[in-house]
Amino acid sequence: MRELLRPRRLAPGARIAVVAPSGPVPEERLAAGLDVLRGWDLDPVVAPHVLDRHGKFGYLAGTDTDRAADLQHAWCDPSTDAVLCARGGYGAQRVVDLLDWEAMRAAGPKVFVGFSDITTLHEAFAVRLGLVTLHGPMAAGVDFVKNTFAQDHLRATLLAPETVRTLTSHGTPLVPGRARGVTLGGCLSLLAADLGTPHARPGARGGLLCLEDVGERTYRLDRALTQLLRAGLLDGVRGLLLGSWQDCDPYERLRPMLLDRLGGLGVPVVEEFGFGHAPGARTIPFGVTAELDADAATLTLDEPALR
Repeated sequence: MRELLRPRRLAPGARIAVVAPSGPVPEERLAAGLDVLRGWDLDPVVAPHVLDRHGKFGYLAGTDTDRAADLQHAWCDPSTDAVLCARGGYGAQRVVDLLDWEAMRAAGPKVFVGFSDITTLHEAFAVRLGLVTLHGPMAAGVDFVKNTFAQDHLRATLLAPETVRTLTSHGTPLVPGRARGVTLGGCLSLLAADLGTPHARPGARGGLLCLEDVGERTYRLDRALTQLLRAGLLDGVRGLLLGSWQDCDPYERLRPMLLDRLGGLGVPVVEEFGFGHAPGARTIPFGVTAELDADAATLTLDEPALR
């Protein structure tokens, strides 16, 4: 797996476009998130359809066409330095095929941030643009608005990425050891749903795969992991980082399944690494070469996430 192109870090005054490619956005939380960004001396600009709600499907933030247009316009606008998603939910799969990837590639590299349902776009940005992206808090997310650690870690990654080259967690080794590879991943159920599409990687060979999810029963997570295994996506993976399993079954019930499905791969696996849907989530860059030390629960980047 090859390392991807790192966008430039942000500087004070950078223009941040906020888009909603998935679910509907709470207006109050968005306003609070914009205040956080302004407090970082950044200039957030809200895309036209961020507060829309689909007329028939209330789980979508406006129509597919409008959500796709917001994202593409934000990315192709030469005055935009970064694109930050407002929230996840569901809907990114419905817009990814509507984007003009040639035009977005021509617009040049920029910073892209999001997680959860945005996993679909992380994969597409890697495959179509060859670009490092940031798996991190979103503008209208509870974590972004209320959690100081999550805010500080994202801010450092955006503005001073050399200060967060080593990500240290309180995790423990599910399988001990060290491994080097290129980071990738996201929400487990989205990675499973993306298999076989033209915007997703066929495998994680040579990679350090990051997995997390929210609100899923253990058997459904088992099914998703088994699908990744059966499809060969985990063939040649170098190591795994497991994040939060917020609102899933109790972890003591989930952990034996994770060990059963992943322990036989013969690679280091660190659990509870502290990214995803849980409070205080770390920002993890996807597409950079790094070393995982499962015993020390650290991920050390060869270079800062942004240049």
